[in-house]
Amino acid sequence: MARRNLTSEEQALWTALTRSVRPMRPGARTPALPAVAVEATGTTRLTPPSVQTIAAAPVRTPATTLDSSWERRIRSGNLAPDMAIDLHGHSLAAAHAQLNQALATAWARDARILLVVTGKPPKTTSSGGSRRGAIRGEIGHWLETSSYADRIASVRIAHQRHGGDGALYVIMRRKK
Repeated sequence: MARRNLTSEEQALWTALTRSVRPMRPGARTPALPAVAVEATGTTRLTPPSVQTIAAAPVRTPATTLDSSWERRIRSGNLAPDMAIDLHGHSLAAAHAQLNQALATAWARDARILLVVTGKPPKTTSSGGSRRGAIRGEIGHWLETSSYADRIASVRIAHQRHGGDGALYVIMRRKK
């Protein structure tokens, strides 16, 4: 059976895909290698590439807990956000673009705490047809797949004085 290595385009796509996926049980097992189509006597077969073709750097994900001083400051509301952005009232596309721009600006300015106002989460209704809270529903995905995802230390619901359930603290990592 003939094998081939991934092209640089296929490798880039695979790397981008693996960085956007978070395991349900971290450390349970390593991800499966992608299948590569190979023509063999008129039929197409899928074979995994060699292990040496997959070499992605480990991705740092936001922490679920921070050290005790951060936890105390978040609970008491004694945080002073370095930057704030208000996304509610915007379309999903506009909000996504503004979030990415805010993350880039925060990183460039060495801002540690970015306050992101999203609006209140959706209320549960029996009809389920409401679009209320659409930005809030997408923001977690946007942050995880952002080019700044590895620079985010943690994402937390804001204290009441900063918007409560309608806002998030995005805590950026320190620059090295």
